[in-house]
Amino acid sequence: MAPDVQMPAPVCLIENIKGRLIVNQQSLKILSSIPEPMVIVAIVGLYRTGKSYLMNKLARQKSGFSLGSTVQSHTKGIWMWCIPHPKKPKHTLVLLDTEGLGDVEKGDNKNDIWIFSLAVLLSSTFVFNSMGTINQQAMDQLHFVTELAHRIKSKSDHTCDEIENSSEFVSFFPDFVWTVRDFTLELEADGKPITSDEYLDIALKPKKGKPEEVKMFNLPRQCIRQFFPKKKCFIFDRPAHRKQLTQLEKLHDNELDPEFVEQVESFCSYIFSNSNVKTLQGGITVNGPRLENLVLTYVKAITSGDMPCMENAILALAQIENSAAVKKALTYYEETMKKRVEFPTETLQELLGIHTTCEKEAIEIFMKYSFKDVDQKFQRELASQLDAKRDAFCDQNLDESAQRCRALIKDIFSPLEEEVKKGTFSKPGGYGHFLKEIKELKQMYYQQPRKGIQAEVTLQEYLKSKEDVNDAILQADQSLSTKEKDIEVERIKSQAAEAAAKHVEEMQKKNEEMMKQQEKSYQEHIKQMTEKMDAERKQLIAEQEKALALKLQEQRLLLKEGFQSETRQLQSQIRNLENKLNQKSSSPCVIS
Repeated sequence: MAPDVQMPAPVCLIENIKGRLIVNQQSLKILSSIPEPMVIVAIVGLYRTGKSYLMNKLARQKSGFSLGSTVQSHTKGIWMWCIPHPKKPKHTLVLLDTEGLGDVEKGDNKNDIWIFSLAVLLSSTFVFNSMGTINQQAMDQLHFVTELAHRIKSKSDHTCDEIENSSEFVSFFPDFVWTVRDFTLELEADGKPITSDEYLDIALKPKKGKPEEVKMFNLPRQCIRQFFPKKKCFIFDRPAHRKQLTQLEKLHDNELDPEFVEQVESFCSYIFSNSNVKTLQGGITVNGPRLENLVLTYVKAITSGDMPCMENAILALAQIENSAAVKKALTYYEETMKKRVEFPTETLQELLGIHTTCEKEAIEIFMKYSFKDVDQKFQRELASQLDAKRDAFCDQNLDESAQRCRALIKDIFSPLEEEVKKGTFSKPGGYGHFLKEIKELKQMYYQQPRKGIQAEVTLQEYLKSKEDVNDAILQADQSLSTKEKDIEVERIKSQAAEAAAKHVEEMQKKNEEMMKQQEKSYQEHIKQMTEKMDAERKQLIAEQEKALALKLQEQRLLLKEGFQSETRQLQSQIRNLENKLNQKSSSPCVIS
C-alpha cells in the first residue's frame, strides 16, 4: 500500500441511499493513490449474521466495520478498508463489507441482487456468511447466485446467450468461501468424521428427480459448483454466551470460546495465504486506479438500468490506461533523448542511432502498461507521435548545428571582414592574397569539433553571401588580365554548382536514412506487438483451459452421481469453451 495512504477505519465505497447506488468520491481518491496489486475480499450474507466481525478480524482490529447490536441492519451499501497485506509485501488487502441481505426494511430484493453482484464482480475471494447449518433454508438465502446469469454479462455481444455467457463466468469469478456461524452439528457423514470442505461438497450435491420438482433445490447448487473456480468452507462455534454477543467487539480472546478463537484464526490464515490478487481476463492485475474505474463502470451500468458487462468494463479500463501508457512512453522517450543526445551531433546516423534505442525502450514501456489495444489504435497513435518527436529532435539538431556554425564563422571570418573594410586587398595581387586567407580560414573552420550536420551548408551560405565582396576584389586587382578574371569567374560558378550538387546529394542521402529509420521503427513496433499479442493469447488460452478443466471435472462428478440431464446441460457450456479455445489456438497474430 502506498506509504502516504493511511486508512485507520473503513470508508463507504458504494452508498445505498433509498435503493439507489452512489459511488463515494472520498473512497475513489483513496483508491487512485494505491498503485499496488490488490487482494480483494468481499463478504455477503443475511443481515445480523456477524459479517463485519470477521472482516474486522481480517483487518487485525477489534473494531472498524460496524457490528451493531440490534435486529436492524447496520452496514448500508458496500464499505471498504484498504490495509497493507500481512503476508504479501507491496500488496494491498482490500476488505469489502456489504449490507445485510434480506433486510425487511428495504421492501424488495432488487437492491440486494445488485449488492451481491457487485461483491462478486469486484472481489478475488467471495465470502458467503450464514448461520446455523448448510440446509435448504441457508441455500435459499443464496438464491441471489442464481440471478447472476441474468444480471451479469461476460460479453457485450447482444447475440451472446445465457449458456455462452455463464460458461465464461468461471474464468473471472472469485474463489468462493462459505462461513457457517454458530454451527450446531457434528461434522460427520455415514458415521464417519468429515472435514468442513467435505461438508460443503455434500451440501452442494444436487437432488435427483423430475426437473420441475428439483429445480429450486438444484439451481443454486449447480451455480455455485459451475461458476466459482475454487470452494472452501469454514464452520464456527458460538463465540460466547448470547448476552455477551452484543459486546462482541469489546471482548478479548480469553473471554471467547477457545474453539471459536481457533476457528477465526484458521479462517484469517487461509484468507491471507490463499486469496489471490484480483485479475481481469487476460491476466490484468487490479490495483487502486483500476479498481476505481471498475467500480465506476459497474455502478454506472446498474444505475442506468443496464447489465454490468465484464468485457465493457475491461475495454473502458483499457481506454483510460492505454491513453496513459502512450503518455508514459512519450514522456520517457523525450526525457531520455534529452539526456543522451549532445547537440549538435556530428552525423544524422548518430542522432538516429540514439533515437532507435530510445524508441525501442519507449515501445517497451507502452507494451508494459497497455492492454486490449483494439485494432492497435493507441499503438498507432504512439508511433505517429514518436515520429513527430523524432522529427522535432532532428530539426533541433539542425538548428543547433546552424547556430554553432554561424557563431564559429563569425568568430573565424570577422578579422578578414575587417581587413576587407580597410581595403587591405584593394591593390594589385590583393585577390590572390584574399583567396589564400579564405582557404586558411576555411581550414581553421573545418578543424573545429562538434559543428554538426549543417557545417558545410552554413559555410556555403556564408561564402555565397560574400560573392559581391569577392567579385569586387577580383575586379579591382589590376595585376590580373581580363582573361584571367573571366577564368576565375567561371571557376567560382563551377565551384558553386558543385557545392549545390553536393547539397542535393546529401539531402537525398538524408531522406534515404530517414526512410530506413522509418522501416526500422515499423519493424520494432511489429516485433513488440507480436510478442505481446502472443503472450496475451497464451494467457487467454490458459484461462479457458482452466475453465474447461473445471467444467469437465463437474461433468465427471455429475455423471458419477447419475445426473444425465444436468450433464447434457453442462455439455453446451463445454462445447462453447472448446470452440473458443480452438479459435484462440488457431488464430494468428495480425497487426494492421
